[in-house]
Amino acid sequence: MGAATNIFEITRPLRLRRSDAAGPSVSVIIPVVADNEALARLLNRLHALENPPDEIVVVDGGASSACRSLARRFSCVYVSARRGRGHQLHAGALRACGDILWFLHADAAPPGNALALIRAQHTTSSAGGYFGFRFTGTGTWYKSALARLINLRARFGTPYGDQGLFATRTAYDTAGGFADVPLFEEVALVRALRRQGSFACMPAAIGVSPRRWERDGWIRRTVGNRLLALGHALGIPPHRLARRYAPLSEPDDTTVRPAPPRDDA
Repeated sequence: MGAATNIFEITRPLRLRRSDAAGPSVSVIIPVVADNEALARLLNRLHALENPPDEIVVVDGGASSACRSLARRFSCVYVSARRGRGHQLHAGALRACGDILWFLHADAAPPGNALALIRAQHTTSSAGGYFGFRFTGTGTWYKSALARLINLRARFGTPYGDQGLFATRTAYDTAGGFADVPLFEEVALVRALRRQGSFACMPAAIGVSPRRWERDGWIRRTVGNRLLALGHALGIPPHRLARRYAPLSEPDDTTVRPAPPRDDA
């Protein structure tokens, strides 16, 4: 089931103008904690898309006046909520108005045609979808190789939150939303969405920051993420896995807990 909301403050300005009033409306939901620089870059990208979203919901887990001001400057819906990525995402989904809910991490770099692809995917048989994975920054052979493995894993396994998951409002509500757990909050949701209809990979990739791999070491981060995924598959409770991940945490992460991107193959 979805997480309880426990929302402290909501500010709802005017929604963005739609470029195609006949198509489905799209709400973007962004959880953030003390990462306003990345959030500002993402909001600039979203406003510059070919077909901008109808609504942007910023869910602040840090009760930050700077984040509130940033959301107001970009005409976003501002939601202050308890920290925790799953909780924040679900709180934003409950307050969003769109026919389609698009969930983005603050450091995401979506492709320019992202909204056109999402709206085109909106059919009676579609529950939602996700984007391909690519690393931002200077290209290297190991970045390309790891991205290919991640995309292969997502096709046969579970795409994670940094791949720009989206879902129709009806499918999301039926699935019960994101789980309020410290890790792997999207796994049960993705599985439930796939049972409802098509959940396809879009023919474009979303940029993911390599900063955590660069900080922790590419091998250490990759092996650590896979061990966590194996532990989850074996039924180890998420709160125990989160404690294992503590050495790789960072103070400016966008979650209350040490959340791995879990996006390595």
